[in-house]
Amino acid sequence: MVTPSTPRLVVAAPSSGSGKTTVATGLMAAFAARGLAVSPHKVGPDYIDPGYHALATGRTGRNLDAYLCGPELVAPLFLHGARGCDIAVVEGVMGLYDGAAGEGELASTAQVAKLLGAPVVLVVDASSQSRSVAALVHGFVSWDPGVRVGGVILNKVGSARHEELLREALDSVGVPVLGALRRARPVETPSRHLGLVPVAERRALAVSAVSEMAALVSRGCDLPALEALARTAGTVPGGSAPWTPDFSPTHDHPPRSAGRLDQESARSAERLEEGAARSTVRLGQESARPAERPGRGAARSAGKAKPRIAVAGGPAFTFSYAEHTELLTAAGAEVVTFDPLHDEELPEGTAGLVIGGGFPEVYAAELSANEPLRKAVAELAAAGAPIAAECAGLLYLCRELDGSPMCGVLDATARMAERLTLGYRDAVAVGDSVLAAAGTRMRGHEFHRTAVEPGAGAAPAWGIRGRERRVEGFVQRGVHASYLHTHWASEPGVAHRFVERCRTS
Repeated sequence: MVTPSTPRLVVAAPSSGSGKTTVATGLMAAFAARGLAVSPHKVGPDYIDPGYHALATGRTGRNLDAYLCGPELVAPLFLHGARGCDIAVVEGVMGLYDGAAGEGELASTAQVAKLLGAPVVLVVDASSQSRSVAALVHGFVSWDPGVRVGGVILNKVGSARHEELLREALDSVGVPVLGALRRARPVETPSRHLGLVPVAERRALAVSAVSEMAALVSRGCDLPALEALARTAGTVPGGSAPWTPDFSPTHDHPPRSAGRLDQESARSAERLEEGAARSTVRLGQESARPAERPGRGAARSAGKAKPRIAVAGGPAFTFSYAEHTELLTAAGAEVVTFDPLHDEELPEGTAGLVIGGGFPEVYAAELSANEPLRKAVAELAAAGAPIAAECAGLLYLCRELDGSPMCGVLDATARMAERLTLGYRDAVAVGDSVLAAAGTRMRGHEFHRTAVEPGAGAAPAWGIRGRERRVEGFVQRGVHASYLHTHWASEPGVAHRFVERCRTS
């Protein structure tokens, strides 16, 4: 059961690197250790932190992204995740007021806190300041009167005297200090080019790290006061009901992002859509080719009531939103997972594949060595089966990745790049595909340090709108492959369309 008044806290900070993840994850684990059922959430598109949240709470970590899903879905998705929980902890992103570039407060932690009517706990790195902390906190408290900063947790405090000076300074601000964490050896949470190493790659060490975070927070924070603060959150604003993955194709569900386009974006979309007809013709010609016989372990289930959809998992493919599987299941699919590092066959009866994000570049040699599975994926694609691939999935379908042979489904090569590609994207489907009809508008997120050549096929997956208008990705028979991460809760028809194609193709 879920109530609109579920106790809740948002853990934020003035900037990245202040200790949000340590405090939020430790707080989740500490509350769980007190016997509370904790609902874990993360602001923004991040896939990695929710894995640590899941370890801390024993529940699926979920994202709240007002850019990808729209502000109107933040509260319903929160309530969906908080079902059956005693308290919810939401970890923020970047600094409290940082959001999508050039979009004001959109997708910021502050916006999410307001949409949830949740008090904010500000984590402040106090390592190089004393009295100045009062000016810093005062600025964050007064910047937006709609954001309620209910307390401060001081991080990296040097000594008892240092803590005393900080508390004295903050007395003048009127915001209670709810914790002080002493400067100590950092909790071991290794990172690399895209952030923390995911839980799936270091589970034993991750469990130990979460335990350390819980102990640190339990020692340094006033847990009863933090729980009491969470209970001051009233009913979630707007009278929202919990989100549900159920979707009726007959229900009028206009694309969420379409209503927020400015005139220039709309004109850009129209120009991109003019090319969609040509791409659609090519796609239709390719789709009309006779299907080839699928490979071993991939017997098709066309026409069956519950098509079997295989979702890539394991250490190389860890990026996925929980709502995607829920949407596929609600649309009538049987969802099974497989590990491309170790499984030499696709699950029996596979009718379609979903290959999400992750780190195939780290496991290129091992993925390449699993030749039987690479062949099975290529044969399934050649048979016209629906395949949805995002980012890491795109790399896996290329001919090669940093010289290591991959599945060869796409006539493209992938390599590590010098620069990180990162940011939100406003996109339109350039042609029909197994995921979307031409002209479908969605918002997504890119996050990678790799490059694919060419960047788009003869029939691109998306047209990216904005300052740098371009096309990217590949639509090829039943394949939709792109760097763009999307959240299907914003357009549940995507999952329904994919399941229907798996059922009938």
